[in-house]
Amino acid sequence: MSEATTITRRLSLAPDVDLVQLLGRNDDHLRTLESQFDVRIVARGHDVMLKGDERQVVKAERALTQLAELVRNGAPVRAMEVRAAARMVSDDEAADVKSVFADAISVPSRKKWITPKTVGQKRYVDAIRSHDMVFGIGPAGTGKSFLAVAMAVNALMKREVARIVLTRPAVEAGERLGFLPGDLYEKVHPYLRPLYDALYDMLESEKVGALVEKGAIEIAPLAYMRGRTLNDAFIILDEAQNSTTEQMKMFLTRLGFNSKMVVTGDITQVDLPASRHSGLIEVQRILRGVPGIDFVYFDEGDVVRHRLVSAIIRAYGVHETRTAAAREDGARSEPS
Repeated sequence: MSEATTITRRLSLAPDVDLVQLLGRNDDHLRTLESQFDVRIVARGHDVMLKGDERQVVKAERALTQLAELVRNGAPVRAMEVRAAARMVSDDEAADVKSVFADAISVPSRKKWITPKTVGQKRYVDAIRSHDMVFGIGPAGTGKSFLAVAMAVNALMKREVARIVLTRPAVEAGERLGFLPGDLYEKVHPYLRPLYDALYDMLESEKVGALVEKGAIEIAPLAYMRGRTLNDAFIILDEAQNSTTEQMKMFLTRLGFNSKMVVTGDITQVDLPASRHSGLIEVQRILRGVPGIDFVYFDEGDVVRHRLVSAIIRAYGVHETRTAAAREDGARSEPS
């Protein structure tokens, strides 16, 4: 950066800000902000000096100020939150980090509450609150399923619904349960395991078992939804890109009174045979614009897993775009 664009600013934090929470062990959180914004940050007690390109310094200061407010309000600020805040402010200087992280979803676990980590996740949570049917579409690691389960658990604990119904296509290329060994539980359990994992993150295992036993939580393969009407329920279809057109229509028409339905999936990872159309891809054309239904799209910027996951998704996107362009060029060059 050139000397002409370099500035130094001093930020005085409120005396009640927990510096260990805000700055991180060995100032790790400051190092994260330095890397994201390409600035130099030095903390001396509650005084923080920021040096670098003016625009980047302003962004870093905004991120740090909002993180400090979260700490003052008692919200946990870990490496994940710092990276997410830096990414939000980097993408949009006016991003309101506090409003995103402060949107707590209460769950009865040691975590107590779960919060969105990106603007896209906040939009998704808001959509679930205000619509009876929501489609969350995007790559792995964007929190589509996890946040949907958190909203379902919250609704059940608040008695807004009487039960949670979680479902997904049971096998990668259709529901050929007979090809799997064991009894019914052994056949379908491996494919429903991610839904159990999300529940165990929010409820004690004994509580999950008790709720499953009395029917307040049901986890079943998509094929078993046929012929039912699901009233007073929070219903989630996960991995919906692997549902066929017929299965998607069947599932969506299970929605009953006082029920909410969330459908999640990644349309770039369809495992159906080439002869079968993905119901999730098709439903976007059919239901877009229908009142009461919302579509929320995620991208690599919403990934909250290891930082390499975002890079991998981005690299695959570039590769697929180039491959498609090469195929198109090849088709044009073939003699008619």
